[in-house]
Amino acid sequence: MIGLPRSIYNEDHEMFRQSVRDFVAKEITPNNATWEKDKMVSRESWKKLGENGFLVIQAPEEFGGLGINDFRFNAAFIEELGLSGCSGPAIGYPLHNDIVAPYLIHYATEAAKKKYLPKMISGDYIAAVAMTEPGAGSDLQGIRATAEDQGDHYVINGSKTFITNGYLADVVVVAAKTDPTKGAKGISLFLVDSTMPGFSKGKPFEKVGLHAQDTCELFFEDVKVPKENLLGKVGEGFVYLMTELAQERLVVALAALALAESTYQITVEYVKERPAFGKTVADFQNTKYQLAQLATELQMGRVYCDKLVELHQEGQLDGANASAAKLAMTELQCKVADVCVQLHGGYGYMWEYQVARAYADARVQRIYAGTNEIMKELIARKILK
Repeated sequence: MIGLPRSIYNEDHEMFRQSVRDFVAKEITPNNATWEKDKMVSRESWKKLGENGFLVIQAPEEFGGLGINDFRFNAAFIEELGLSGCSGPAIGYPLHNDIVAPYLIHYATEAAKKKYLPKMISGDYIAAVAMTEPGAGSDLQGIRATAEDQGDHYVINGSKTFITNGYLADVVVVAAKTDPTKGAKGISLFLVDSTMPGFSKGKPFEKVGLHAQDTCELFFEDVKVPKENLLGKVGEGFVYLMTELAQERLVVALAALALAESTYQITVEYVKERPAFGKTVADFQNTKYQLAQLATELQMGRVYCDKLVELHQEGQLDGANASAAKLAMTELQCKVADVCVQLHGGYGYMWEYQVARAYADARVQRIYAGTNEIMKELIARKILK
């Protein structure tokens, strides 16, 4: 990389970053190949993350968290996972920390917080969020899962699909219609425990990429959910989802950029060693220009994302800018992966090479957390309002 100073991080952040880097090198990178075969990370890895204080660090101390309300620590954690090139963990762990946990911290009842947050912090409970359905993806207003008020509890029926962390999940934030006649205003959010009767999971999907990350369908058949597991107010679920999606899209952008940087770096090392026509691949002008172009775009992405992390820390990141980051960084990740496969030649298409796995892993980033077409729509709304 070209390398510019990064002014948003201080010594405390860098010490934390180094501790994450050391943990990743010891506990994640050596195990990733096994996890890819298993289609999921191990539960033991979640426990070790908890033991080292890397899970839900923003949770209040009364629930066992560190009470660190500084997203720069979260961003450093996401970056170091991505820089390892281990795409599955780089997606699954931050989803638990930075996408699911905020729903509990911001909207859960005290009883629910006491029940679930300590276990999420320790790694005993793995969390997921269930919005997407077989017939409703980016259009969340189109969900069909229902939650019927039965007095002292709700009864949830329906199904969800493409759920990250789904197979291992112990607690799931579920979006369901409490009033199907009200569209977006009829959506509410609930915490569903995997031990609740009527809740079941499908087998992990055979995905093109992200093989070390469990993704599956979830099924809800007359699942009784106590009233204390309602998140916030009835009918406000869509508002909560829209509020939290800015951070979710920033998380995806940060992971995408770090994973792209990892792919770029392994390619730089490869072309310097790979012989061709009495030279190395790095000696050819095309290689130099391709790498220079990618380095420039990655550096621009790093400066951009740092600025958005800074804005988010100040409470000023809006949905349009988060959508722009998600759009730009996931497109860049796919571009970097494609160019780097080409620079590897035939070996770039071999699964044993990290660049091949990076290529397969990158593609879905432009689909989940709202497709990139939806990102463009959201950006355009701000431009044209």
